[in-house]
Amino acid sequence: MGEDAERLVLEVMRSGMLAQGTMVARLEDAFARVIGVEHVVAVSNGTVALTAALRAAGIGPGDEVITTAFSFNATLNAILEVGAVARFADIGPDCTIDPDSAAALVNPRTAALVPVHLYGAPADMTALTELARRHGLAVIEDAAQAHGAGHRGRAVGSFGVGTFSLYGTKNITCGEGGLVTTDDAALADRLRLLRNQGMRRRYEYEAVGYNWRLTDLQAAVAVPQVDRIATILESRTAHARTLNRALADVPGLVLPAEPHDGVHAWHQYTVRVTAEAGIGRDELGARLTEAGVGHGVYYPRLMYDHECYRQHPGVRPDPAPRAAAACAQVLSLPVHPGLDERDLEQVATSVRRALGA
Repeated sequence: MGEDAERLVLEVMRSGMLAQGTMVARLEDAFARVIGVEHVVAVSNGTVALTAALRAAGIGPGDEVITTAFSFNATLNAILEVGAVARFADIGPDCTIDPDSAAALVNPRTAALVPVHLYGAPADMTALTELARRHGLAVIEDAAQAHGAGHRGRAVGSFGVGTFSLYGTKNITCGEGGLVTTDDAALADRLRLLRNQGMRRRYEYEAVGYNWRLTDLQAAVAVPQVDRIATILESRTAHARTLNRALADVPGLVLPAEPHDGVHAWHQYTVRVTAEAGIGRDELGARLTEAGVGHGVYYPRLMYDHECYRQHPGVRPDPAPRAAAACAQVLSLPVHPGLDERDLEQVATSVRRALGA
């Protein structure tokens, strides 16, 4: 956080208006310009953004929603929150939803697709939006990890209804927060109504609503980051390219690729540790810990592979063998803008040494 964020936070504090106000509107306007959409509605967190988008699109009991089993469980939780049934497509080489696998799950009850732009990699929105068009499905993009990512010249979040997270680990953060993006004026109006207890004017209720508001204090932290999103993306991309060059010849290590027809936001730099590496993913992680190199496993289990979901009536555990394989192989290495050349060299050297390369 820089001095620009401190200045805006103090501006909000001195204004006396801490709840949703002009700073939230400023954040919405700035993010709309970045994504290239007409409307952005700020909400209290990324899971709420997903839930609100699904509810505003009319998704509910009796509907099926196709998503991926390989992501953070907020995606599944939002589907269950609106009373829909979750179905699970498999993934492609980039760990995003495979359009052909999704197509195989479409049936008369299918109402929506929820592709996840995982790790900052854009899903194949050309194929997915065509699939949705053929079957009359809503498209809710889970772009929680993909601020600044793009597909064929368009920002993710502009193909359907986009949902973004501003959680503390995200490329743009204010601790907690969410953003919903859309070109649909009626849907945006519905979202604003729902987030404010169903009120358009004070104490005049037009719908059963919720308190999904973001505060001006949170918006003040996020606004400067939105203004420099191009710089954030440039830094993450440069770091990812440095790691790709440094690790290109390591046996058994599958590196993440930049999409040939899009822009990767590099929320995570995620490698896959295969049998040819000689050691498993967990052993590599342990050796990196000894070397003082941070890392993470996103995600060690499929969404539905937890006891709380196994008997849930809203969860259909469709087989996803490629996603299941990824759970045992993926490991994310540091790529954030705070790194310098020596840090990146330490990361690469530690990985090579751990794998005997």
